[in-house]
Amino acid sequence: MFPPCPQPPDWSIDWTSLDPLPWLADMRGCPQNPDRHAEGDVWAHVHLVSAAMAAMPAWRELPETDRRILFSAALLHDVSKPACTRIEPNGRVSARGHAWRGAVKTRGILWRLGVPFAEREAVCAIVRHHLVPFFLADSENPTRLAIEVSQTTRCDLLALMAEADVRGRICPDPQRLLDKIGRFRERAAELGCLSGPFEFPSDHARFRYFRGSTSALDSTTPDDTRCEVVLMSGLPGAGKDHWIESNVADWPIISLDAIRHDLGAPPSDPQGEILSRARDMAVTHLERGQNFVWNAASLSRNVRVDCIRLFHGHDACVRIVYVEVPPERLAVHNRERKRPVPDRVIEKLLDRWEVPDRTEAHQVDYVVSAAT
Repeated sequence: MFPPCPQPPDWSIDWTSLDPLPWLADMRGCPQNPDRHAEGDVWAHVHLVSAAMAAMPAWRELPETDRRILFSAALLHDVSKPACTRIEPNGRVSARGHAWRGAVKTRGILWRLGVPFAEREAVCAIVRHHLVPFFLADSENPTRLAIEVSQTTRCDLLALMAEADVRGRICPDPQRLLDKIGRFRERAAELGCLSGPFEFPSDHARFRYFRGSTSALDSTTPDDTRCEVVLMSGLPGAGKDHWIESNVADWPIISLDAIRHDLGAPPSDPQGEILSRARDMAVTHLERGQNFVWNAASLSRNVRVDCIRLFHGHDACVRIVYVEVPPERLAVHNRERKRPVPDRVIEKLLDRWEVPDRTEAHQVDYVVSAAT
């Protein structure tokens, strides 16, 4: 379940239930730059942000599901600052990468709590992008960034998160930051993606746009694909093989597990030779214009990007099938595998667990089993 969320009529926060949680307690004592966060450590900031969120009339007017999502994001938006915080040579405190790492850590926390998939991913997306309203206008391509963020995050909720972030700190220029958030709202509204994703003329147009084709915004991009590749994604034991057998059993399958078995290489070993062999097999299918399945964990976006670049370079239509089960079922399934994956390997995968999204492929299917 979600962390306890303030409820009417008093909208009070149950800190006695929240403060003992390990991921919140870890923020205590984590320093921040005093010129931007004179309120104190990350723990103090998160308390103030959460209180500011609970006090905002715009938040109180939201449906309960949206309130839960935003309040959880307020609690978790800086969850990875303790792991990312460094003291720079000039004495300044830096927490570079905490938004990305925070989204990954948030996913693991809420997955283990049994939070429903869609709501969990909504929280993760807000944590991942919570800084965007502050720098959108100064980014290299504000239009593209707003469109990209809208594919996974409601920009109106993201703006509320940013506003609470400002109201939950002591800094010299809060109005300047609030003005930046206002411009973020305006830009998203102009693009038609304030409360939902930017709509492309087609799935292929969306895919091409996020590969660098700006013309996809203005016209229907001709579909020039020659074959389809299904890229599987999911933790070991999530059920990828079962999905393949039930849906595309007659397609050629490139299985990294099978290649490892043939080479006698354990999952904990370097994977360079396995990936090289898999890519060579993929190129053979792509050059023939033949549909096939790429079966691997593919949990890191960077890993998927490398695969999709190869597929796109050969004019393939890319479909990602993401498979997930609750933690207790995952452990059972992994033990039942012919070649169980060591726990340390699974933990390493969890440290870079990024669920695929609409910016990555022509189509993304989520095959998610709910907790019982």
